[in-house]
Amino acid sequence: FNRVFGYYLECTAAQAERVPQDYIRKQTLKNQERFITPQLKEYEEKVLRAENQAVQLEQELFVKLRDRVAIVSPQLRENAEILAEVDVLGGLATLAVRAGYCRPEITLESILDIREARHPVLDRLQPSGAFVPNDVRIGRGPTRGADFQVGFLVTNDSPMTPSTDSGLRSPVAGRETSEGMPFGLIQLITGPNMAGKSTYIRQAALLTVMAQMGSFIPAKSAKIGVADRIFARVGASDELGKGQSTFMVEMTETARILNTATARSLVILDEIGRGTSTYDGISLAWSITEYLHDVIGCRTLFATHYHELTQLAETMSECVNWNVAVKEEAEDVIFLHKIVPGSADKSYGIHVAQLAGVPRKVLERAKVILQTLESDHLDEMGQTKIPARCTQPKREHQRSLFELEEHPLIGELRDMKINELTPLAALQQLHRMHEQLN
Repeated sequence: FNRVFGYYLECTAAQAERVPQDYIRKQTLKNQERFITPQLKEYEEKVLRAENQAVQLEQELFVKLRDRVAIVSPQLRENAEILAEVDVLGGLATLAVRAGYCRPEITLESILDIREARHPVLDRLQPSGAFVPNDVRIGRGPTRGADFQVGFLVTNDSPMTPSTDSGLRSPVAGRETSEGMPFGLIQLITGPNMAGKSTYIRQAALLTVMAQMGSFIPAKSAKIGVADRIFARVGASDELGKGQSTFMVEMTETARILNTATARSLVILDEIGRGTSTYDGISLAWSITEYLHDVIGCRTLFATHYHELTQLAETMSECVNWNVAVKEEAEDVIFLHKIVPGSADKSYGIHVAQLAGVPRKVLERAKVILQTLESDHLDEMGQTKIPARCTQPKREHQRSLFELEEHPLIGELRDMKINELTPLAALQQLHRMHEQLN
């Protein structure tokens, strides 16, 4: 069959003499002969007619169905919406029962109080019981106590138990509630790489979204204040097509947060300022934290490796330090993935590099350089000095990590009264300075 001749019978040219006399030759090719018969033509007409009738009947049935659907379309749309809602709620309910979720208490307070919170995705991907739950405590606490500094180990049995293990680093430096856990609008989370800081702040934002959409959440209990918006500055990427570097993208997103967030917003920040020099990064991170605290006053979780920022808890009433607990055994470091009150005193970056397979010679050299830098740039208390906040910010140039003495000619140039010099005198001064340099 083809669309030009319809159905036909074909045989080779050598067999053409054996074709019956009543066959009608339709086409002759190089090696084939094509024939039709009256019976074949009649059959062809029936087939084609049946195909046309089938298409026509299908169109008629479709039109009838379409007209019937159009009549009841309002009811069908309503039923579809109801079924979709039932499907979503049924899925959330099934997940809540199977995974042991709790029903959060929604409030208008600026608070995020979640006990034994788990990441909704990682909790399902990892083997049962492998994910380490953490408390999320942020907002204005119901009771304020005095500053304190004690070592704590958070366990599932009790919210806070004094730590007797000297290898666990979790010194508390914050403010406490009646339940012994520090609250605050700004939560600074320090700790080593791979310890779980990013997971912690992301899970807080995800659980807030789940609670506000009407879902139970993976936690033991939760009290969540309504957030008008949730802002996230996490990850690192560039936009080469727009000519924007990774740091430019980071600052653009940060600017959007600072210009848009309100006191009811929830902000999570991950490593702000890491894309530029150390002093620039610390300065920006410090100033951004002050702005979020003093101007916006929103709930903020800020994961950072800049330990200098932990000093903000001493000057900001709504800023507290949390860190990821680690256990040191000889030269090995064990990440406990537990968020505890207090600030970390190390980043353990060299240990992470060791886990990644960096050559030992490189690691040993890095340790020597680290000790040299820390001894040169830390005060007697082991901290980098940061200037206090001032109402009139002073414009200063960034200082080099390794300060050099100013050349005498620079001071001479600074004091020179150029407007009082004649062109000839200016050339003579320039010649004299050139001779001094050489």
